[in-house]
Parts: sequence; structure tokens; C-alpha cells
Amino acid sequence: MPDSISDTFAKRGLHVSRETAEKLNIYNNLLLKWQKAINLVSPTTLDEAALRHFYDSGQLFRYVLDPDVKLADMGSGAGFPGLVLALLGVRDVHLIESDVRKATFLREVSRETGVAVTVHDRRVEDCSIPALDVISARALAPLKDLLAHMNHLSTAGHACYGLFAKGAQHEEEIEKARKQWDFDLESFTSETDPTARILRLKNLRKK
Repeated sequence: MPDSISDTFAKRGLHVSRETAEKLNIYNNLLLKWQKAINLVSPTTLDEAALRHFYDSGQLFRYVLDPDVKLADMGSGAGFPGLVLALLGVRDVHLIESDVRKATFLREVSRETGVAVTVHDRRVEDCSIPALDVISARALAPLKDLLAHMNHLSTAGHACYGLFAKGAQHEEEIEKARKQWDFDLESFTSETDPTARILRLKNLRKK
């Protein structure tokens, strides 16, 4: 029998309360239910959702410098990583998802778990969310495009950093992004895939 989500987290040193564990289970049950009608995640990953989606998202919480922040998750899809980060304690989370059906799913998970998030059912370039502290994304677009979105969402004069989960091509993506952008970068090895990285990026400047 596969580990529960909370056990999967605990084995990797990310312990959650019983209340949070229950909410993560509600979230997973809704994911399984809605997946039958909407392609929220790859069907081949459902049996390993605790690790492949929930913990893969939850590990980003380690790199949130302060949970008392305003965070926007771009292209949230099934809520990874933004909704998981909200359940783990990030204070003010905005989920940007242009697919209305997926946005409806996100609102349903928010309602059933009691975690307060704001869902924006529109494209990133059509969003305006003042004074964001953190901007996240997972499996959305190449880094150079994420940085263009980050630049659009950032408020002038307000410090903001990006937190992006990237795959095996991260070095190539960073190289291409640096042709258009200057930024300070920290790179952390993913705990779910040794070829992947979590990028924390600050001081974004257009060249």
C-alpha cells in the first residue's frame, strides 16, 4: 500500500499537523474524483501522487523565506504547487489558472479544505495583483517566459522573488533566460528528481 501524503512528507523531514494531513487527504480525494472528468494531472502519475505532486510541490515550502507573504502561483492547474503551499501555511496565496474548469476545481478544494486562497481564472498577462512577495510556477513554461510573467506581475519598488520548479533542462533554460534578463539565482536539487532543480530568483532586471 502506498504511503499516505503525510507519511510521504514525514519520511523526507517535512512534518505536518493532523489537521493539515486531513486537508491534504481531502485534496487528494477530490483530485481523484475530478480527474475522471478533467485531465488535471497525467493519469500515469496518480498512483504516485503523494510523491510526484503533493511532496514535489510541498518541498518548495522549504525555500519560502517567510510564510507570512503574498504569493501568486502561475498556471496553477490542479493547484501544484500553490494550493499545497497554502495548506502548509503560506498566508496569502493567489492561484492563476485560465482554464475555467480547473479554476472551479481549485475553488472546490479551497471550500472543502477550508484553506483560504484567491483564484484568478484568467491568463497571467491579464492579471494585476499588487505587492506580491513571491511568484511560483511548476511545469508551466521555459524560464525566460516565466521571468517575463514575473516582471509583469511585480510591483515597482516592492521586492519580490521567484520560486520555480524546473526539470532536467534547467541549465539550458537558465542560459537562455540570462540573454534577456539579469537576476540573482540560487539553485537547489529537487528531492523527488535528482536531475531537477528548484530555482529561487531575486533582483530581476530586464537587459
